[in-house]
Amino acid sequence: MKIGELARETAVSVRLLRYYEEQGLLASERTPGGQRVYGPDAPAVVRRIRALLGAGLPTRVIAEVLDCVCGSEAEIEPCLSPMLVARLDVIDEQIHDLQGARSSLAALVAATEGRELADAG
Repeated sequence: MKIGELARETAVSVRLLRYYEEQGLLASERTPGGQRVYGPDAPAVVRRIRALLGAGLPTRVIAEVLDCVCGSEAEIEPCLSPMLVARLDVIDEQIHDLQGARSSLAALVAATEGRELADAG
C-alpha cells in the first residue's frame, strides 16, 4: 500500500504518516523509485497510534509500547499497566495544577472587574 492509499484509508495526512515513520512508530519499505510502501497491517498500526495519541501519550512513549498493543487499537498488555497508570497520575496532577491556576486567574479577573465597576460608579 502506498502512502496516499494509507492516508485515505486512515484519514491521516501524508505528512503525519511520514512523521510517524520518522519517530519509529510506522515502518515502510521503499520501491526502487524511492516510494514508500506499507504492509497490510499499516492501517491497524496507524489506528493504534491515533488511539494512543488520543489518550495523551507522547510519541516517545508510544514507540515503547506500540509492540505491546494487542487486539484492537487500544488493548494493551497487562505488563504495561503500571506505566500507563503513572502517566494517568501525571495527567491528573496537571489537571489539578490547571484548576488551581484557573481559580487564581478567575479571582484576579473578578477583582479587576470589581475595581472597574467601582471606578465607573
